[in-house]
Amino acid sequence: MGSIDAEVLGSEKKSNPGKATILALGKAFPHQLVMQEYLVDGYFKTTKCDDPELKQKLTRLCKTTTVKTRYVVMSEEILKKYPELAIEGGSTATQRLDICNDAVTEMAVEASRACIKNWGRSISEITHLVYVSSSEARLPGGDLYLAKGLGLSPDTHRVLLYFVGCSGGVAGLRVAKDIAENNPGSRVLLATSETTIIGFKPPSVDRPYDLVGVALFGDGAGAMIIGSDPDPVCEKPLFELHTAIQNFLPDTEKTIDGRLTEQGINFKLARELPQIIEDNVENFCKKLIGKAGLAHKNYNQMFWAVHPGGPAILNRMEKRLNLSPEKLSPSRRVLMDYGNASSNSIVYVLEYMLEESKKVRNMNEEENEWGLILAFGPGVTFEGIIAINLDV
Repeated sequence: MGSIDAEVLGSEKKSNPGKATILALGKAFPHQLVMQEYLVDGYFKTTKCDDPELKQKLTRLCKTTTVKTRYVVMSEEILKKYPELAIEGGSTATQRLDICNDAVTEMAVEASRACIKNWGRSISEITHLVYVSSSEARLPGGDLYLAKGLGLSPDTHRVLLYFVGCSGGVAGLRVAKDIAENNPGSRVLLATSETTIIGFKPPSVDRPYDLVGVALFGDGAGAMIIGSDPDPVCEKPLFELHTAIQNFLPDTEKTIDGRLTEQGINFKLARELPQIIEDNVENFCKKLIGKAGLAHKNYNQMFWAVHPGGPAILNRMEKRLNLSPEKLSPSRRVLMDYGNASSNSIVYVLEYMLEESKKVRNMNEEENEWGLILAFGPGVTFEGIIAINLDV
């Protein structure tokens, strides 16, 4: 592929007027840290299951996910209070939502406060709130409870994105970008928060796909501040959000399937999901780059902030796009340290990206300033943003 047209790019070192920028990042986690090497014995003990075949299958899955540690809301205290959560077939949607609604708000408040602290400006200057979660359901929604928990002004404009799944973080970023660019002077707080309790179940031979979730998913929250025209006195832009697009793939609705039932959420992930992403990711990236008005560029001259849906997805992307191994290093680190934390994951990936770019800069190596922020979710839906790393 050729090089990007420098005249199209504009400034390489500072944000372009009117373009949305990420001004701060923040994250939060529940207190329960799960080591992957101990997960299988703990899970089968908790659920009082002694099926050796299922246990062996989960052991294999835990090794292939590459996950080392995760944070989870689930605890011994919760199971003592709600033992029915570990029993097959119980009607537990009410109990699950009671736990999840409180847990995601608590984590979202903590992540947002960390983000606002990193931003360095007053919470009263937040004008808009975008809240993303696939782990709760209530009216009013979690956006209002988060606004209340933070003490946001009643005049704050709120947007709620429920059940967007793994693409939710980038979808929220796309919405926040549109808000920031169409409301000069605005400052948008984007918060994501997820917990797997909504889908926690005992192992069952009738639901072998549940074991993938047990081996892969984690809990937590993330937050970003987004705004255009950063104040050079008190704000330091991290990424410029140049162009955002969304596409869904026709006739793939059943590939990622989630249903809210009396037993919580039932998820099904089709085996062909990694292949579907591999088959379509390059055309999507070309469309995104073209939409930004850029000439094609060698993918290895760009940074890649990719939602870590699982090792198979990352491996197939790397192969299809012929990426150097270090390009997906932030995504692989997130998967190893936090598991697939659904909509939160992109916040963690961007944090690791900034950390790694500082190391590159310190070694006087070439910076990869232009890049892509990508996620894949139910639909199958592709979310993508062309961005510039301004933290140089």
